[in-house]
Amino acid sequence: MARKENYHRNTLAIVYDFDGTLTPQPMQEYTVLPQLGISGEVFWNEVNAEVKRTGGDAILTYMRLLVEKIEANKAHLSREALRTLAAGIEYYPGVDSWFERVNQYVHDKTGGTVQTRHYIVSAGLSEILEGISIKHHFTRIYASQYYFDHHEAARFPTVVINDTAKTQYLVRINKGREHSLETINEYMPEEARPIPFQHMLYVGDGLTDVPCMTVVKNYGGFAVAVHRPRSQEAMKVCRELVDANRIDFYAPADYGAGRKLEQRVHKILDLIIARIAFEQERHEFLKDMRKA
Repeated sequence: MARKENYHRNTLAIVYDFDGTLTPQPMQEYTVLPQLGISGEVFWNEVNAEVKRTGGDAILTYMRLLVEKIEANKAHLSREALRTLAAGIEYYPGVDSWFERVNQYVHDKTGGTVQTRHYIVSAGLSEILEGISIKHHFTRIYASQYYFDHHEAARFPTVVINDTAKTQYLVRINKGREHSLETINEYMPEEARPIPFQHMLYVGDGLTDVPCMTVVKNYGGFAVAVHRPRSQEAMKVCRELVDANRIDFYAPADYGAGRKLEQRVHKILDLIIARIAFEQERHEFLKDMRKA
């Protein structure tokens, strides 16, 4: 591939898990399960028991059980209904203004020369995420999907994103092949990839995010874990992630201005911005040297 003369890798990406990362509870507990009159605890216990009994994939299992429960309750939860139910999702403090504040921080630090992109990669349902109030902040949202028949009834999964499958979407972002129909398998030189892993930050909440954290960290990027405030169990998981070098920082899931999470993310953003400035200067230096 021919070398591009102008420096083109001045974009940084922040990739978020959704359930437990931006929200206190899984999205199903704000949307589908209340419609079915089922508590989250009962549903997830059933999912876990079924996974243990069958040895099946946890995401496929929950998606199948959800369809069965919708049919058993004779509920009509179309794609549009799921999008509408997303209005009931609650977020951690500060999430509503977080993305604009991050964008403004990067803009002010770089004079607008560095672009910020936000992505969601979730095992949750795309049909719900299409209706979230913060959707407009994201360049792309990747999530599991159902096939809906001509009655607009969910029948079976067409896209399943489990813990390890999430990592392919990091590669899509890295290579700029962000549409699901674009292949990511062929070789692409590192210098041709629009968003290097070194310009990437992954934000998750626990062990299900370890594959993504590992990929990003191993390729020179960054990872941060958030946890429920004052939850000793969640903090224990975060400490384990630090000990295993899966994350750079952890902080309470409070996205408010000036909070610990913002402070630590700013440190990472400062480093990514400095990297981009160095790489751009190096690019111009080499270009001038070749002309001499």
